Amino acid sequence: MSKKLQISKRSALKGEDGYKTFSIRIKDTTVERLDQIANETNRYRNEIINIMLEFGINNCEITEEIS
Repeated sequence: MSKKLQISKRSALKGEDGYKTFSIRIKDTTVERLDQIANETNRYRNEIINIMLEFGINNCEITEEIS
């Protein structure tokens, strides 16, 4: 997949609402990268995760399993 996810910088951080909360396990290195992207774009880590999930869902292609 050659399409890149672009996340614009934001001037101010603001609160969140209307989301469902749940827990996931991710690698420490992934958290570090998420934090780096969040800091570079002035966004919350949670917002970055939501942007990436939405992108993944919208650009997901289901293929048949090859046996």
